[in-house]
Amino acid sequence: MSRFRLSLRERPASEPPLTPWSFDLLCLTMAFVLGVHAPHLPWWLTAGLAVVLVARWQQRRRGGRHTPIWIKLPLIGLLLALVILTYGSLFGREPGSAFAVGLLVLKLLESDRLRDARVGVAFAAFALMSALLFDQGIVATAIVAAGVVPAMMTLRALETAGPRVPSWRVELPPVLLALLVSVPLALFAFLFIPRLSSPLWGAPTMDRATTGLSDRMAPGDMAEVLTDDTPAMRVTFDGPTPIASSRYFRAFTMTRFDGQAWSPGFGGRDTGTLEGQPRIHYRVTLEPTRERALPLLDMPPDAPTDAMLRGDRTAVANQRLEKTYNYEASAVADYRLDAALDPLARRATLQLPDRVGPRARAQAAAWVSQYGGDALAIARAALAMFHDGGFRYTLAAAPLGRDRIDDFLFGTREGYCEHYASTFTFLMRAAGIPARVVTGYQGGYWNSLGRYLLVRRADAHAWTELWIEGRGWVRFDPTGAVRPERVTLGAAAAAAGDGGGEGLFDAAWWRSTRDRWDVVNQWWNQAVNGFDSLRQQGLLQPFGIRRADVGDLALVLAVGFAVLVVGALGWALFQRREGDALDASMQRLRRKLARAGVSRRAGEGPRHFLARAARALPEHRNALERLSEVYLRSRYAHDKPPPELVTEFRRGVDELKTRRVVK
Repeated sequence: MSRFRLSLRERPASEPPLTPWSFDLLCLTMAFVLGVHAPHLPWWLTAGLAVVLVARWQQRRRGGRHTPIWIKLPLIGLLLALVILTYGSLFGREPGSAFAVGLLVLKLLESDRLRDARVGVAFAAFALMSALLFDQGIVATAIVAAGVVPAMMTLRALETAGPRVPSWRVELPPVLLALLVSVPLALFAFLFIPRLSSPLWGAPTMDRATTGLSDRMAPGDMAEVLTDDTPAMRVTFDGPTPIASSRYFRAFTMTRFDGQAWSPGFGGRDTGTLEGQPRIHYRVTLEPTRERALPLLDMPPDAPTDAMLRGDRTAVANQRLEKTYNYEASAVADYRLDAALDPLARRATLQLPDRVGPRARAQAAAWVSQYGGDALAIARAALAMFHDGGFRYTLAAAPLGRDRIDDFLFGTREGYCEHYASTFTFLMRAAGIPARVVTGYQGGYWNSLGRYLLVRRADAHAWTELWIEGRGWVRFDPTGAVRPERVTLGAAAAAAGDGGGEGLFDAAWWRSTRDRWDVVNQWWNQAVNGFDSLRQQGLLQPFGIRRADVGDLALVLAVGFAVLVVGALGWALFQRREGDALDASMQRLRRKLARAGVSRRAGEGPRHFLARAARALPEHRNALERLSEVYLRSRYAHDKPPPELVTEFRRGVDELKTRRVVK
């Protein structure tokens, strides 16, 4: 038994080295994977890996083959350290993909032989598919599918033996044909491979919501999301669509204020009493948020299926929303919520931190002195102050000082919904009126082509709910007092400036194009991303199976695959060989020449026949001599006619236009 000995010395390889063409395709494959992952990688990591890739490519073009191990090992260690320092871990979607892409590019440093290249292509295919963990939209999926092309071209270059002429025109068509032929098989597998109602595993993700909404709010937090035009959800209504000023979708309520930020605090022990009849029924397709909150049009009488209604009438799903989520809900337009307020809820919604906003407290005390206990009159006075007091709506608000309330109210006087909702809620509590901050979405864009309401992340909004004696919780939107367009026309109009003037991207042609494209995305989300186990179980209903279980699907899958495999084998066995393709082209050439008056004699060889034809048809002499040369080289210079020569001969026959001889 031989002893195991660790050695850093590389063993001599028995395989031939990669050709320059194969190595170029391998570099292209890895560059494509790096480009696909670039949007979610740190820019410095993308740039560093691109430098490594280009340097390695240049080194090999200059004849260099071997990369010393004292260069490879430190680079791997550096990659490992940078990923851990950046993300704090190697596990999870972001650090895992960064480490995998880094290793993939570093694999190039030792890719000199066929085996290394095959391993590199397999690893590239895995890293390429992992990009779908970040985005499963139609564009992202198409880009990932396009990445299969250079990978397959690399494998084709590795598998084909003998001398080759590197050419995109020769290599690309067979790869595209193979992908086209694989579409039915992929579609069949997509439909019938049994799906689980919940995944067996999942990559842990960074604890950051993608919507910009969270259960914590501080003035200035939403500035980034309010300029994000990415779709957040699409809503279809069974009846008339609510007017723009009524489209408030609640996601979070916040009662605790520490002087800097608002957080949930007391949410109510039980679901508050809601009086009123549901009048609006709607369905929501929510984009992945990595949160559990489900935005609901106020006021929801109950929770959607597989969700829970909390005491503050907001809903949470049973699990984080890592993919597109569909749910149905209803809303009560005219309602009374919590007409009798729980003492604990009253105490929680009057809480204010000490030594915060002394001037704001004094202003609230003055209103109480003026209006007594009339909560509505005090609220109107605060709204009038926002409207007439020189306040300005802007997404580029000046930073606030240590006392955010007084600094905004008596200092900067500029900001957006977070600033106004936070300050208004503080003023109301200082005046003895129970109040809470609500965040969610407001407005949306009506897509007349798809007949649904498109709510974008830029429609994220914050407002206030006051508890009014005899009416319960009532919604107040202090932002509307400063910029009414924010409520009636939407976030884009509010951000566009006074009057919400129409820009280039608000033109009718652009809106129409955007509507059509969004309808395509909606279809993709419903038909592909939303194809879950429930829909799969109904696939066999036309065949009398109401609810297909795993066994039914597996049987259909096995039969279908068997049919496809038999069909593929039959096609492979009976397809025409490349040599036959050369003969077929020669037969077409003989027919063309016969119509022109030059028939092939019995026992006459191709060289003599084509030479005689060139003398008889001097106007085609050059073309016929070239065809003769290509045919003889294809047929007799190789064991098997090279595909590129067969293609050249066929194209030459196609281009030969002879005149028919009338006999």
